[in-house]
Amino acid sequence: MSPPKKDRKIQLGNGSSDGNGTSEFGSAEFARAIAEALHRDFGETHAAVKKVVALTHANERAVKNWFSAKNGPTGRHLVDLVRSSDEVLEAVLRMSGRGDLIVAKKLGDSKRTLLKMLKLIADLQR
Repeated sequence: MSPPKKDRKIQLGNGSSDGNGTSEFGSAEFARAIAEALHRDFGETHAAVKKVVALTHANERAVKNWFSAKNGPTGRHLVDLVRSSDEVLEAVLRMSGRGDLIVAKKLGDSKRTLLKMLKLIADLQR
């Protein structure tokens, strides 16, 4: 009996388009997109890994694998990341071909920021 393989095999997608502007994503592309989003949102430090561990309650080794694009998060951990990270949310929306929702989210965020600024200006004028 041979020893088990320690590295997971990551399924490669062919990146082909389905005609609706979306591409088929394999595990490698998914892991890479999530890793890039994590780096943009949390940074490149060990503290970033620790923060994501605290947010998702995932194993530290698993989170390190997410940051290095060896694996991507699954299920509950992905939902926790989407809840905590706009960058991960946008990556998931982009991969699912829902760029229109990214624009809608950014407009909503901008509107909230503008309303806060207007309230602050009104408070300062009093």
